[in-house]
Amino acid sequence: MKKFLLISLLAFGLGYFAQAQVSPHAFGLRFGGDGNINGAELSFQSAVGSNNRFEFDLGFGGNSKHNRLYLVGIYHWNFNIVGGLNWYLGPGASVGFYTYDHDPGYLNLALGGQIGIEYNFNAIGAPILLSLDARPMWDFLGDHAGLGWGAALGLRYTW
Repeated sequence: MKKFLLISLLAFGLGYFAQAQVSPHAFGLRFGGDGNINGAELSFQSAVGSNNRFEFDLGFGGNSKHNRLYLVGIYHWNFNIVGGLNWYLGPGASVGFYTYDHDPGYLNLALGGQIGIEYNFNAIGAPILLSLDARPMWDFLGDHAGLGWGAALGLRYTW
């Protein structure tokens, strides 16, 4: 029993710390929101070494009372699950311009992070990266300061 437990812990530990091989560059779209305010983002990712990357997104969205335009920067640590399947997380920040119910608008700064799962189809020869993630952010300015988050589906071309 002790050998089984030791081998299981060792296998789990090695699998947990296995690093993903990220694509050098990826460009595409993220679609999502928080259920109330939805939109899209132009998304660019650039590798930092073989296991980490920066992600920069230019987003826009809104509903009948709210509009927003923002820029997000996130640093990702990537971890391999199996084959092209990876999970990632990391810290980030955003700056944006928001209007609400036809007010003159305000500048917003936010700090937070991102956690997600992705499949890199490069593992089977296709230059596509498909991801699903959540991005909690703490907004510091404006009428709607506080914790907010959204989820998104990403589709990117890799090279």
